[in-house]
Amino acid sequence: MLSKKTKYALHALTYLGKHKDEKTVLIQEISEEYGISHKFLENILLELKKAGMLGSKKGKGGGYYLIKEPKDIPLSKVIRLLDGPIAMLPCVSLNYYEPCDECKNEAVCGINRVMIQVRDETLKILENKSLEDILKEE
Repeated sequence: MLSKKTKYALHALTYLGKHKDEKTVLIQEISEEYGISHKFLENILLELKKAGMLGSKKGKGGGYYLIKEPKDIPLSKVIRLLDGPIAMLPCVSLNYYEPCDECKNEAVCGINRVMIQVRDETLKILENKSLEDILKEE
């Protein structure tokens, strides 16, 4: 399940994508639109900025804006940034691998084999879906 942090990030990115023709968008606008705490949203937007998805401008006329095209912001990147691994088990994670304590041999573990398939199919979708796909559905 996606965390609230990731859901809020996707809402914020969607709002910024809808308003990409405007120079900047104030945090307050996004906060009010989705009922997100201003401070919590500010922290999320800073993480997205550090990850190279957003830019910001201070002072009068300041706010946040997309620095990438929506098609260039894959959902997998947003989820990994804020929630960490996409895999359901640490023993099948591509980026956050850890052996499972209770597993004696991953090579013959049926759970591991099935979860690799689940991971691969999930990644196929999330790596090929972007902010642009969300915007098309709105």
